Amino acid sequence: MADLKGVLPALRNMKEFERLLKSDHEYIIYLEVRLSQLKTLVQAAKKADKKVILHVDLIQGLKADMYGIEYLVREIKPDGIVSTRSNVITLAKKNKLMTIQRLFLLDSQALENNINLINQVKPDYIELLPGIIPTVIKEVKEKTGIPVIAGGLIRTAEDISLAYKGGAVAISTSQPELWDK
Repeated sequence: MADLKGVLPALRNMKEFERLLKSDHEYIIYLEVRLSQLKTLVQAAKKADKKVILHVDLIQGLKADMYGIEYLVREIKPDGIVSTRSNVITLAKKNKLMTIQRLFLLDSQALENNINLINQVKPDYIELLPGIIPTVIKEVKEKTGIPVIAGGLIRTAEDISLAYKGGAVAISTSQPELWDK
C-alpha cells in the first residue's frame, strides 16, 4: 500500500493543474472533473510522474458501480480512489486500487455507525471531514487502526498543525495556498 503523508493537493479547479504537474507533490487528488476529461488529465499527471487519486463520487458522467469502476481500472488507470460509499471501496479493493473512505462527521451516532462500517470494509485510509477536530481524528484512528487523512474546512497552517497533532497522517485540501505547508 502507498504511504500517504503530508499535504495532498485536491484539484477542484483546472487552472491549478499545470502548477501541480510542476510541483514536488507525489499525489494529486482529482475532485470535480468530467468523465470526458479524465483520461487526458490522468495521462498528463502520470507523464509528470504523479500518482492520481480520483474522488469517484464527484466524476461527472460516471456511475460509480461495478462497470464504472471496471472502466476506471482498465481505461483511466488511477492509483487510488476516494468515495463515501462502502460498495465502491469494496469494488476498488477487489481491483487492487488504494482506497480512501470519506466520512462526514455529523454527530456522535453517525461517527459510531461509520466506525462500524469502516471496520467491516477496511479501506486503506479514512478521510474525515471536517478535518479540524483533533480529538475525533484520534478516536477514529484508535477505533479502526486505519490511517486518517484530515480534509474539509482546512483553511490555515494552524488547522494543518492541529490535524497532525490529532494523529492525521496526511491533509487533503483544495486550498492552493496550503499545498506547500
